[in-house]
Amino acid sequence: MAVFLRPIRSTDTLARDALAVLQPGFTGTTAPGWLLRRLDEGLAAVGLFGRNVHSPDQLAALSAQLRDVRDDLLIAIDEEGGDVTRLDVRGGSAFPGNLALGAVDDTALTREVAREMGRRLAGCGINLNWAPSADVNSNPANPVIGVRSFGADPQRVARHTAAYVEGLQSAGVAACTKHFPGHGDTAVDSHHALPRITADLPTLRRRELIPFQAAIAAGTKAVMSAHILLPALDGDHPATLSPAALHGLLRAPVADGGLGFDGLIVTDGMEMQAISATYGIERGSVLAIAAGADAICVGGGLADEDTVLRLRDALVRAVRDGELPERRLADAAARVRVLARWTRSAGAVVGAAPAPGIGLSAARRALSITADGPYEPLTGPAYVAAFTPLANIAVGDETPWGIAAELARLLPGTRTATYTAETAAAVGTPALIDGLLADAAGRRLVAVVRDAHRHPWMADALRALTAARPDTAVVEMGVPQSPPTGAVHIATHGAARVCGQAAAEALLGLTGPATVGTAADT
Repeated sequence: MAVFLRPIRSTDTLARDALAVLQPGFTGTTAPGWLLRRLDEGLAAVGLFGRNVHSPDQLAALSAQLRDVRDDLLIAIDEEGGDVTRLDVRGGSAFPGNLALGAVDDTALTREVAREMGRRLAGCGINLNWAPSADVNSNPANPVIGVRSFGADPQRVARHTAAYVEGLQSAGVAACTKHFPGHGDTAVDSHHALPRITADLPTLRRRELIPFQAAIAAGTKAVMSAHILLPALDGDHPATLSPAALHGLLRAPVADGGLGFDGLIVTDGMEMQAISATYGIERGSVLAIAAGADAICVGGGLADEDTVLRLRDALVRAVRDGELPERRLADAAARVRVLARWTRSAGAVVGAAPAPGIGLSAARRALSITADGPYEPLTGPAYVAAFTPLANIAVGDETPWGIAAELARLLPGTRTATYTAETAAAVGTPALIDGLLADAAGRRLVAVVRDAHRHPWMADALRALTAARPDTAVVEMGVPQSPPTGAVHIATHGAARVCGQAAAEALLGLTGPATVGTAADT
């Protein structure tokens, strides 16, 4: 009996499909020639990072330059607001992040903040946002999620994830809900290593998966996979490379125990160590597409033409060698093109007015203030001691944070100094605090911390400082896990620029906080 094999399509068609599933980055604030050439050859998406952003006008011009070559291009960015911002990478975000929105717990506000963010993105020509984070921050020691999560309660995270998706997409920008199936219960940053989550499947279903179900019900156009190992799903492969996680859980019909998602599955950055150090980006990309991913995110670190060509050729070779089914690659490319078509027809909701002040308004409402008795607002120049941890890669070290700049604007003559783990280790906590007090020279003190519960050196320094100067005001700009301390303790639930502005206003008594308590309440 003759056996007829379905012929593999031409190399040109395979190469176009291979390019279509890539979402690469590049350097510079204008498009390099190699990128424009690859767009003409089939590349269907690009990813923008802080290095590509100078101003809204420049960003709009860059988007127009790209679309002159391909008008159905997906232009993606990682704009969560809060600590993770690309639009405001050098000045700090005009929007509070997820934890602040979760703290307010007003889904209408979350929807409005996301819609205004989408309006800004769309105005710059961006039509795909790698956000929101739907991770449940179930592990307080998590080094990479933290304030990027709406909180530790799955139901709260779910309702705000859905509101965020609705708001963003009402502005014509596709949401990419992340990091499936949930990055909240980790103590390892997947930028550096492969996290392992030991929760069983019933726990995942009642905790991690609930926000993703809500996002899918709200119509999220894309979902981003996480580079995390969940033995309950797959003991051998991280979720990004796992058919059980992507095809068997995310894609499978609800009736079969899956989430029934039919949109675009995007990988987290493939150059992250959780993938690149174990599989390499070429092998990892082939395995990801084979497992059910549709788009490969790369370019946060590797942002050149050689990377694009290596991944293109690896995918084509995998089809030729029978390792990657041709139909799977074609299906992935088709899903990319379907999303591109949606973005061209979506548009913003008619009649939705701009709301440029919504970010600051939300940040003010997110403040939680605990006072140890009556607190006298600042009236003169203060001394700001910023206890600064090492920023994780997702946040980056380009974006400023804190309240010193805003306090200096409101109270000219305010001084600031930065203290780090290296400083504490070099001189010891007692000497660090003695030097700080000498520099402050009797001024009112404001101590600014970020996730003090995760940094013993920071907690030790804060205890010593407040013992020596009980009138110190403390501003926690990370997850407020530690008990409040100081004469007044302000939890901003994030380190966005507007969070710092709101905290500075509160220290001067200019605005009322969302939540006020006393030390006896905690």
